Amino acid sequence: MSAKMKAAVYHASGDVRIEDRDIPTPIAGEVLLKILRSGMCGTDASEYKSGPKIFATVNKHPISGHHGPMILGHEFIGEIVGNVDAASGFKTGDVVASGAGISCGQCKRCKEMRTNLCEKYVTLGLNRDGGMAEYVAVPTSTLVKVPAGLSLDAAGIAQPLAVGLHAARRSGVKDGDNVLLIGSGAIGTFVLAGLKKLFKAEVAVLDFGGSRLQRAARLGADHTVEVGENAEADIKKIFGETGINVVIEASGAPGQLQFAIEMVKRGGTILQVGLPSGKQEIDVHKIVMSEINIQTTLAHVCDQDLAPALEILGGTTLADELIEGVYPLSEISNQLELLGTGKIQGKVLFDPSL
Repeated sequence: MSAKMKAAVYHASGDVRIEDRDIPTPIAGEVLLKILRSGMCGTDASEYKSGPKIFATVNKHPISGHHGPMILGHEFIGEIVGNVDAASGFKTGDVVASGAGISCGQCKRCKEMRTNLCEKYVTLGLNRDGGMAEYVAVPTSTLVKVPAGLSLDAAGIAQPLAVGLHAARRSGVKDGDNVLLIGSGAIGTFVLAGLKKLFKAEVAVLDFGGSRLQRAARLGADHTVEVGENAEADIKKIFGETGINVVIEASGAPGQLQFAIEMVKRGGTILQVGLPSGKQEIDVHKIVMSEINIQTTLAHVCDQDLAPALEILGGTTLADELIEGVYPLSEISNQLELLGTGKIQGKVLFDPSL
């Protein structure tokens, strides 16, 4: 094993470099992973386009202590190649998916099984060096074994699917509910997969006409509705007087939270998933007078969501529908630019061995 490795390192907005870095040395509770697939998400693209807002390149991160250029990558799988403790249940050669979120296990939120809100939460690839490299040191608490027979490409999107599963749990949807899902991009598709895994609900998906809505229909949406002047009437025609129990806003587009407020029934629930780029105006009067619940969702809970995500990937065509390509690390800047300008509709993965 070489003492150096290739890594995609974020320096500043528009500045990600492929550099030689020292192979990390795991500490107690961690293993060394040889990365097999690593993905990127909208957070990476927004940091590349207009950051740093999250990455600790300018200011030292208060928990991880990281400061300066950082290796990207919080969506990754790999093979365990070093520092294995037999008591962990893992062994050298295991192929594992990482949830990337590191929690303390001791604080009040951790004891409530809300580890994503841990007081000392740190995410690999967001708050310290991540998996967009040939190797990464990662706590075993974030790992789940990849089932035999599941392709590396499919396993490579387990972490973002776990985020969609967590969102589905947070939505408050129950069997028999009517659900409107706004947005069928990557995160909306993962939420749809979570809804279909967890509940017997009737789901309508709203988006612009074209390939994304067609994909939603193939993946189990009961109805698809095209954005336009007839959208509201079309949605009301689908659900009739029964109305919509839950609206999930997964687009982040301006005005869509207010649209959700208009569409949900009295006493219903809205789950905000998407992150708008600016502040949004909403009708608080309507929220109060209709006793509408507004929920939010963040990341995932590894122990609850990562293994079921792998199970979904093994039993559906989700990976085939979403993965647009596998690239060498040298393509990272180009792919971040494409994602940041809306030219990638699914997921792309990177293989550091290419």
